[in-house]
Amino acid sequence: MRCRYSQSQSLTLCWPLARDVRDTAASLSAIMLSLFSDTSTMFLNTLTPKFYVALTGTSSLISGLILIFEWWYFKKYGTSFIEQVSLNHISPLLGGNDNPNQENNNTTPSSSTSSSSSSNSTHQQSMPECKVWRNPLNLFRGSEYQRFTWAKGKEPLTYYDMNLSAQDHQTFFTCEADAGKPEYEVMQRAWRERNPASRIKAAKDALEKNPDCPTAMILLAEEDTSSIVDAEKMFKQAYKAAEVNYKKSIQTQHQSSTNEAIHRRDVNVLVYVKRRLAMCARKLGRTREAVKMMRELMKEFPMLNLFNIHENLIDALLELQAYADVQAVLAKYDDISLPKSAAICYTAALLKARAVADKFSPDIASKRGLSTAEMTAVEAIHRAVEFNPHVPKYLLEMKSLILPPEHILKRGDSEAIAYAFFHLQHWKRVEGALNLLHCTWEGTFRMIPYPLEKGHLFYPYPTCTENADRELLPPFHDVSVYPKKELPFFILFTAGLCSFTALLALLTHQYPEPMGVIAKTVLTWLYMPISYILEKLEAILPSNLLHQLSRI
Repeated sequence: MRCRYSQSQSLTLCWPLARDVRDTAASLSAIMLSLFSDTSTMFLNTLTPKFYVALTGTSSLISGLILIFEWWYFKKYGTSFIEQVSLNHISPLLGGNDNPNQENNNTTPSSSTSSSSSSNSTHQQSMPECKVWRNPLNLFRGSEYQRFTWAKGKEPLTYYDMNLSAQDHQTFFTCEADAGKPEYEVMQRAWRERNPASRIKAAKDALEKNPDCPTAMILLAEEDTSSIVDAEKMFKQAYKAAEVNYKKSIQTQHQSSTNEAIHRRDVNVLVYVKRRLAMCARKLGRTREAVKMMRELMKEFPMLNLFNIHENLIDALLELQAYADVQAVLAKYDDISLPKSAAICYTAALLKARAVADKFSPDIASKRGLSTAEMTAVEAIHRAVEFNPHVPKYLLEMKSLILPPEHILKRGDSEAIAYAFFHLQHWKRVEGALNLLHCTWEGTFRMIPYPLEKGHLFYPYPTCTENADRELLPPFHDVSVYPKKELPFFILFTAGLCSFTALLALLTHQYPEPMGVIAKTVLTWLYMPISYILEKLEAILPSNLLHQLSRI
């Protein structure tokens, strides 16, 4: 029937056709819903307990494999694999943040106020630097580290640490002008030797070629002596030879670049030897003599901060209980323009704690509040703990100490060990200092809830310290990690899923009939909202279809 009439006639004549189409669509939808309902009911009725056992067992196996992989990835890289994939690959596709690892640019250290300092802060947050520094209080290999090896049968130094020392020695004690000098060429090979016996043999060969070779005496004093007394004797011989070379090169240093390199090398040798002599005197109880030698070095070579002699001086002055002199050293080196260290921050905290620690009581302080002096001491402790949060556990003897490495990582566990190894006695000597530390150090973490993202007085805590400390510290030491890593959500989720599905598989295998009834009941409950939605669609579909047809 063709509709070629006016608009009113067209609607009158086409209405039967629309009604027929509506009835047909309603019939088809009813048939489809009936078929789907019958099919789903038939499918549920045909499921056997073996199917449920296979389903739950397979789910448990898959989730268990995911759990094992997630756990391995977390232990190796410290993050969740699924989380990394979702953040780095899926989130950008869904229109998320293009750079999920971007640091907060508003975080700046307390000492940075200018715009240039702010840009440096932003750069340091996005690219945390884990620079390894030479330990200014490092022990002697022969007379201290070797004795530990003999006593415990364990190596206190890692190959990575000793390799860094070899590189330092080549940098400090060699120069391009050494070519053609047999004793210095032998010493260049000696610093690169991995075997201690080979190094000692090469140093002795260099002394045979030149009995006044100071660098060969340095190696023998460090590694071929069994006591501090023997090491001091060898260093005294080295100092005489180094002083002669220094006086010769100082007169010719401006004649050429080669002479300048020789003079720079001779300065390094002289300062190194005299600093080690001062450390020998400190270890042998001649602390005032050690202080005098360190002050002479700092006065004669004020621009040479290569060996951080001021930290040796702080330790010696604390041993003498010359707290005013320590405060004078801190006034010079605890400056915003100079790099910080645990020795600087914790010594400043110790001096402030000393003024109030003997009378401090947590019960009284909680009732009346902290006085101005107590608040200053607590703030100094919080500052020190923020810089290196690993130190308090060693000072409070909550964690066992080991021999410090030859290199340390600022703000890391290696620096904490090196500081506590030498300064624990100074804290014990100040009455009440450790008690004050014990009562207040954990309060630091309330001020910095997200230390990896934003700091309070310093830059955010670097994320690279754990791996670097594991390279520096021996394998028998349990490396301190900050902040403590929490298990990612996906590991907990897969662990729960694996346990739940394994339990279902076991119950289904042991009690097939009851578990089959339970499974059918659960599936029926899950099907109820679907059936409700389908019924609503059945009621709505004809009217929608008629509305669409009327618009044609």
